[in-house]
Amino acid sequence: MKKNIILVIKGMFIGLANVIPGVSGGTLMITLGIYEDLINTISHFFSNFKKNLKFLLPLAIGLVLAVLLFSKVIGFSLDKFPFATTLFFIGLILGGLPILWKKVYKEKKSISNWLIFALTFLGVIVLTFLKSGSTIVSFENIGVIDYLLLFLVGVISAATMIIPGISGSFILMLLGYYKPIIDTIRSLTNFSLLGHNILVLLPFGLGIIIGIIGVAKLIEFLLHKFEIKTYFGVLGFVLASIIAILTPLMATSLKLAEGIVSALLFVIGFLVAYKMGEINK
Repeated sequence: MKKNIILVIKGMFIGLANVIPGVSGGTLMITLGIYEDLINTISHFFSNFKKNLKFLLPLAIGLVLAVLLFSKVIGFSLDKFPFATTLFFIGLILGGLPILWKKVYKEKKSISNWLIFALTFLGVIVLTFLKSGSTIVSFENIGVIDYLLLFLVGVISAATMIIPGISGSFILMLLGYYKPIIDTIRSLTNFSLLGHNILVLLPFGLGIIIGIIGVAKLIEFLLHKFEIKTYFGVLGFVLASIIAILTPLMATSLKLAEGIVSALLFVIGFLVAYKMGEINK
């Protein structure tokens, strides 16, 4: 029971991360200590159905609860207290780095490993400075092509949800789908629009499922054949994601009270990730 509760909590953090532009759900999967287990579970879901379902179900419940119940709260927090909210998530990311570093420490002198680290690090930095899409997609009067595009966007979004350091919500912003998707999720409780919203979210959700399975298979292969090199790449993704998250806040001026609260939330986030990562060891 305790394990399931912890998985629900981890799922909630991952769900919140995928709502916030710039924060990577894949990064938090690593820092919370469930990345490899999640990849293996998704890749071999039907080979041990009951065991895998017991692992995935609490995570899925936490993720869905976070998106449905707290997306408005996070939106409010980002609007009113962007620095404090962001520092909490940076704490979550940094809290898992000691565990990640232990995986690559023995091979730290390899030049090829550091080259992979540099490539993934620079890849995220380049994405960070891309302008978000100026076109906002509309879901009014959508047709067959629009549904196919929603499916494709779901696949792309799923890939970025799993790949550490790349924010799925940021990619949705680049494509112009972030705001309409979030607005559709928020209006699910509006029963007059329920049918339309389900028709919008269904192809998007199917795309996410297909994308997650495909990317999980690829990452499992990389971890099996090139484990250390893959983790050096992941380390590059993770460290660069911190810069990606902080960049929009560089010009923010803080009052003393907000600075103290931000620092406190950073420490809380760090300790939460570190302790939860340790539970899975």
